Amino acid sequence: MLSYKESLKILKETNALLEGHFVLSSGLHSKEYIQCAKLLSHPNQANIICKSLSEKIKKNFKEIDMILSPAIGGIVVGYEIGRQLNVETLFAERVEGKLVLRRGFIIPKNSKVLIVEDVITTGKSAIECANLIKENNSVLLGYSCIIDRSSTDLLIKQKIISQVKFKIETYKPNELPNDLKNLKPSKPGSRNSSK
Repeated sequence: MLSYKESLKILKETNALLEGHFVLSSGLHSKEYIQCAKLLSHPNQANIICKSLSEKIKKNFKEIDMILSPAIGGIVVGYEIGRQLNVETLFAERVEGKLVLRRGFIIPKNSKVLIVEDVITTGKSAIECANLIKENNSVLLGYSCIIDRSSTDLLIKQKIISQVKFKIETYKPNELPNDLKNLKPSKPGSRNSSK
């Protein structure tokens, strides 16, 4: 398995770890942003990270019937983890603001389902996926992601299996440090992208 230092090196090499002034989907501001899409645009490096994460998942979960990921960020990670673990993989999509299963995807009753994401911050999307699992009378095994950015306001109460636990300091809009006030903010998250 990769160490924290080795994982961080790959994130920096692929420009997945960005520095600047960012407005997060929560409305908070930060000096750093993890853009997993940049990592995933480099298949060889993404494979290395996902292989390490797959090994951690295997250590924590003995039997997985299915992986569920939220669109859009979790799709590629979920697929790659599912491929490496040889497990069926589905994704949920946002329709009118709510995550739903489409495209003929179904979660069979009593399936043991692992939620896999690229980044977990507040856990909002992961909890929505957990609700889909419950609605389909199946078993939520737990949560996994490449980057765990969670803090004290995390909605998930279970352990998160991640490749990297990364703390990014955040600021309320009216409490920005001077160096951020002088930089034009950007909104890189997928929840902020236009349709």
